[in-house]
Amino acid sequence: MKEYVDDFLNYLSVERGLAQNTILAYGRDLKQYMKYMNGQGIQRVSQVKRDRITEYMFHQKKQELSANSIGRSLAAIKMFHRFLVRERLAQEDPTYLVDTPKLWKRIPDVLSVKEIEAMLEASQGKNWQAIRDNAILELFYASGMRVSELVDLKLDSINLELGYVRCLGKGRKERIIPIGKRACGAVKKYCSTTRQKLAKDQMTLILFLSRLGKRISRQSIWKLIKQYGRKANIKKVIKPHTLRHSFATHLLEHGADLRSVQEMLGHADISTTQIYTHVDRERLKSVHKQFHPRA
Repeated sequence: MKEYVDDFLNYLSVERGLAQNTILAYGRDLKQYMKYMNGQGIQRVSQVKRDRITEYMFHQKKQELSANSIGRSLAAIKMFHRFLVRERLAQEDPTYLVDTPKLWKRIPDVLSVKEIEAMLEASQGKNWQAIRDNAILELFYASGMRVSELVDLKLDSINLELGYVRCLGKGRKERIIPIGKRACGAVKKYCSTTRQKLAKDQMTLILFLSRLGKRISRQSIWKLIKQYGRKANIKKVIKPHTLRHSFATHLLEHGADLRSVQEMLGHADISTTQIYTHVDRERLKSVHKQFHPRA
């Protein structure tokens, strides 16, 4: 079975063009799946039946995995078995009638406009790190990119004259996102005063560099967001995705249409984007409660 999993992950990378982080996540889920099946004495794909997969899901529940984690794991298992049938490595798909666990859609945590402004102000400074970090945060909030997309940006990915950034999203799908004057100004300042000093290799095209001249890591982005959140005295738990959630929510609050927000976020399905309308409804509900005389 391990050989088949390796073939499947290679298929996701070469033919589907999925992001490396997505492929790693599928690999982890399928490794746990194989480990359980081997523990049950199942060595071949032909031995896997529907009831075995259902038992595995109950096993995950006993391990206190969340419905989201079980659902994600099942999605990987389903894709794996469909791949085997399509490649004629298996005769049947045992996941065909296995239902995905019902999931509650969680409303994402967002920052208010004032909190975002406080965070951006906290990142301002004259040293190289402050100039770089301010450019990162301004562009992050202005574009709503995923953190993996942000760290992969190259110099030719951004047009500061026309005010747009080009990034590769999931499945290597390219999209163009407009950005405002403040983000353009912060990135222009970083490029003209700081980036050349950081670039040990003058041939590198990576936009945001670490102090060692390498591409800045996702972990570093996480740390600087938490750092400036504390500096701005924000009490909420802040993650890189919080800026992406805030970007989408603030656009909808100020009248942007859902399709445009979907395009900028790079969501394949508009139902993924619709969760931000729930955030807006929550805000409207709080406003009604605060100001309506009979609320």
